[in-house]
Amino acid sequence: MQGPIPGFRLFLVIVLSATLIVLDTRFDKLETLRSALSTSLAPVVWLGNAPDQFSGWVASLFTTRDDLQAENESLNARLLILERRALKYAALAAENNRLRELLNASGTLDDRVIVSEIVGVSPDPFSHEVIINKGDRDGVKVGQAILDAYGLMGQVQSTSNFTSRVLLISDSSHAVPVEVNRNGLRAILLGNGDANSLELVHVPDTADIREGDMLVSSGLGGRFPRGYPVAEVATIEKVPGEQFIRIEATPRAQLSRSRMVLVVFQAEPELDDAVPASQMNAGEEP
Repeated sequence: MQGPIPGFRLFLVIVLSATLIVLDTRFDKLETLRSALSTSLAPVVWLGNAPDQFSGWVASLFTTRDDLQAENESLNARLLILERRALKYAALAAENNRLRELLNASGTLDDRVIVSEIVGVSPDPFSHEVIINKGDRDGVKVGQAILDAYGLMGQVQSTSNFTSRVLLISDSSHAVPVEVNRNGLRAILLGNGDANSLELVHVPDTADIREGDMLVSSGLGGRFPRGYPVAEVATIEKVPGEQFIRIEATPRAQLSRSRMVLVVFQAEPELDDAVPASQMNAGEEP
């Protein structure tokens, strides 16, 4: 016996398909059947994707040397960037602390000051000089005192339009007239080429001076303003038979570490109001 003719089979398939579409659209009768079919076909879908997933997993096990090297270089670059940022933040925090210290120091001064930054250091090991970023255009003059947040650092030796050269108090050619803050005893503080030690000279062996005494600028000579901390007496040695005693002092300023400094402008002397008017007009005709 022969089966149904091909045209009849096609007709049956079309009628069945139309019936299923109407039932699914109008009456929602095939949701359960669709869910069952999806569940039963899930292993087939998984098996179809298994070869591609397996090949990707195998490829991930075997990374080429070039890929590893490129990834390593990328990680090193990111690490350097993060380290640079960390150092930058640390430097900014330290600079902020220095500015706060300078602000506190400038608030205790009667003279006008400007904040400057050390931008260079003399390469000569026998010359203790630094360069600051303030010069003629800022009103800086030769001989002005330079301080950090802790004490006197030196004086301006020469100026240009944008920078100035500062001679530190530790230089062997530098001398500062000082006095003992406790009793007013005057002496001369000399540099000896050591940034951590100074020499107090011309102090007789009978002088009232002790270890720990604070030495401040005396103002004699008109070079340095009076009353700025300069050094602290560290050691006192009395040599038998010598007229003067040997005294070493430790500078208060951080000569080899400070970066921000103060340039001091001394107040201009005012005219004496007690001068008689007859002297003021001595050259005028009645």
